[in-house]
Amino acid sequence: MRMCICHEMDPYLNTDAGTMSPFEHGEVFVLDDGGEVDLDLGNYERFLDIKLTRDNNITTGKVYQSVIEKERRGDYLGKTVQVVPHVTDAIQEWIERVAMIPVDGKDGPADVCVIELGGTIGDIESMPFIEALGQFSYRVGAGNFCLIHVSLVPVLNVVGEQKTKPTQHSVRGLRGLGLTPNILACRSTTALEENVKVKLSQFCHVLAENIVTLYDVSNIWHIPLLLRDQRAHEAIFKVLNLQSVNKEPALKEWTSRAELCDKLHKPVRIAMVGKYTGHSDSYLSVLKALLHASVAWRKKLVVEWVPACDLEDTTAQENPEAYKAAWKLLKGADGVLVPGGFGDRGVQGKIVAAKYARENRVPYLGICLGMQIAVIEFARSVLGLQDANSTEFDLNAKNPCVIFMPEGSKTHMGGTMRLGSRRTYFQVSDCVSAKLYGNRSYIDERHRHRYEVNPEMVTRLERAGLSFTGKDETGQRMEIIELPSHPYFVGVQFHPEFKSRPGEPSALFLGLIAAASGELDAVLQGSNTRKVSRTNHINVNGSIKYYQNGTILDGNGVLNRFYTNGNGLHL
Repeated sequence: MRMCICHEMDPYLNTDAGTMSPFEHGEVFVLDDGGEVDLDLGNYERFLDIKLTRDNNITTGKVYQSVIEKERRGDYLGKTVQVVPHVTDAIQEWIERVAMIPVDGKDGPADVCVIELGGTIGDIESMPFIEALGQFSYRVGAGNFCLIHVSLVPVLNVVGEQKTKPTQHSVRGLRGLGLTPNILACRSTTALEENVKVKLSQFCHVLAENIVTLYDVSNIWHIPLLLRDQRAHEAIFKVLNLQSVNKEPALKEWTSRAELCDKLHKPVRIAMVGKYTGHSDSYLSVLKALLHASVAWRKKLVVEWVPACDLEDTTAQENPEAYKAAWKLLKGADGVLVPGGFGDRGVQGKIVAAKYARENRVPYLGICLGMQIAVIEFARSVLGLQDANSTEFDLNAKNPCVIFMPEGSKTHMGGTMRLGSRRTYFQVSDCVSAKLYGNRSYIDERHRHRYEVNPEMVTRLERAGLSFTGKDETGQRMEIIELPSHPYFVGVQFHPEFKSRPGEPSALFLGLIAAASGELDAVLQGSNTRKVSRTNHINVNGSIKYYQNGTILDGNGVLNRFYTNGNGLHL
């Protein structure tokens, strides 16, 4: 049984998420093919370990653009183009076309296609999608369409009563639009009481065993276990007439990881110095990559949110308390991470954070803009070029360390950056980043940027001690920087967080967590191992243990790091 995430349908008019503010919509997730999509697709990739494409994200803008292009070409043969049937047909055609494209690395189409429709029942902008799904369900027939309606069951804090009215009303609205839910997924702070399930079943016309409660858990990796324990998979298989392939979900790895995460107690503090620290979804993939790495290294992640602006001298004058608090958080951290971003707000704060990490030998990871500001800081402090800057912030900079890339567009924002998976070649094998990636000669990582390090400045920077350990195939684009004299000072032009997985943490994030824990040598020693399969197992001390990329998980959820030196496995 193969399942694919075919579509995440977003009713907004944007053609993609590329131009949306992180404050309003969270991070922009980037796919291998350069698609800029909603952060939900990142959750799908992480949970299912798949690779999606830009076509897996449908927006109203994409659909209308497609319909209008057809109309301009004359494809409708003079017909009056309308929402029904032309827009709704376009949505259904998109679903069926992309459903045939595998996303799990295997040949042939999947057996089951998952479609998510965002928004709220009753939204005007969602109507064409709801109508399209209603037509689609009627056309494919019973047994080929399973509708799961996600709804909130709030709990009144005063009396602790679970209220079903919001769900009743949303189901009534959904039925009025021609869709009848087969399963209810009820979001609540606590597990649904039996009498609440019975009430929902009666008023929503959904079998009680098909009502699943999604209540608050200690970590997100418990969710698959929660669904399994409530037999959600059996309900889906029954609706789709797939009982013959119904098997118990293989969740040993998930169980071990979820339990391990709950048991961690030794903290590792990472200062996240950014522009959007008031909205954690703006850095969702970065947070997940940090979590993957910290759990793999058996540390409890503590993220200290440091607003970059609060580290600047102007804040010291205007708001001394905020300035003092920001610096206290930065100085109390075991590692510093400066993520990507656009615009000049907070840039000076990021520069002083990079300077603090460099001078005080605190582990540092700079991503995209975080790498660029590290280069600017180095040029100012070490080369003495006080006017060193990026042309993004100063078009007339006398010493432009970071410049606008040739193929970008200064007039059009959407889809005009250097996007998607690009190859980086290591220039030297004896460097931290190459070792963390398993001593490979090259890596493929995802990009999203317009500006990059000025190649004309590279020689001067290298002579002063900054090493450019990774470059593109032309040798003109700087992809990775390191300070060899520093315990861990790494900057990358790409976004390694987008390919991090719970069972396979990003190498650079793992390096940051290990360095922040004072254990980087153990990771570098383990990086000399051969890359092992995630599905293999080995007999250690008489018991079967499952191992993956430098870790072994035993049946009790205990994780042990290992390395091989050619003479066998060592714990």
